[in-house]
Amino acid sequence: MRVVLAPMEGVLDHLMRDLLTRVGNYDLCVTEFVRVVDQVISERAFYRYCPELKEADAYGCTTPAGTPVRVQLLGQYPQYMAENAAKVIELGSSGVDINFGCPAKTVNKSRGGAILLKDPDNLYQIVKAVKEAVPADTIVSAKIRLGYEDKSLAIENAQAVEAAGANQLTVHARTKLEGYKPPAHWHWIAKIKNEISIPVIANGDIWSLEDAEKCREVSGCKDIMVGRGALTIPNLGKVIKQESEVMPWLEVQRLLLAYTEFETHGDKSKYYPNRIKQWLKYLKNHYSQAGDLFSEIRTLKTAADISTALISE
Repeated sequence: MRVVLAPMEGVLDHLMRDLLTRVGNYDLCVTEFVRVVDQVISERAFYRYCPELKEADAYGCTTPAGTPVRVQLLGQYPQYMAENAAKVIELGSSGVDINFGCPAKTVNKSRGGAILLKDPDNLYQIVKAVKEAVPADTIVSAKIRLGYEDKSLAIENAQAVEAAGANQLTVHARTKLEGYKPPAHWHWIAKIKNEISIPVIANGDIWSLEDAEKCREVSGCKDIMVGRGALTIPNLGKVIKQESEVMPWLEVQRLLLAYTEFETHGDKSKYYPNRIKQWLKYLKNHYSQAGDLFSEIRTLKTAADISTALISE
């Protein structure tokens, strides 16, 4: 069984990947999506989204804990997706992931992400172009939802991805219109899995060991991807693999302090107050102490004041 750390736009940047792979024993990370329009993106831009590329070597692109990192691309034009895929593999990415699942309105309006689920042929052409542009042994994966407005094309979309040459498929068990509202329809992942032969990774509403076991049972998938659950229980990967109990609050506090050290040095410091509050909102789903801490820092606006509050806890 593999547990993959999901790409979460504006949340799971390289700093969070570093922290969570240190404590969660995740098998793979996928970056936030890199938007591809009509040109090859610069190395500098790729390094901004995936600083781990700078350290890529013979063992590939990994977090400091050694977890492979795969760059995710989002776009609608096969040619430019292919050219950027080739570029990112040259830079050392551990494969290429293609985003067909982002539900954001701004992304969908510009024909990126989940809107492409309306057009299986476009999915096929993008994946085919990417696969042909990279070395034969490169892992090309894709992430889809069950559809845009409904699930009528769920199986056809998955078959298009497979026919185009993808090596793996991750399925988030909701449509775009369903967003993140429960429940996740894991039984639909089983329907998809039964119609294709490439490995399928199940995603959606996996918050605990019990959820993971139920998801694997219903979906028939051995491998799973976690996102919001990993922000709620930082060592969720180890919990799911039954290598550890849920980490106690004291250890979570240490992670928050480590994150503070990361975020308050350098050009990310201006984002720190929003990021730490965002993380606490997830943590309070499991830890009541996180709710108390969030209430304490909710009105604080500077990194210095928030850091002081964390240290005094």
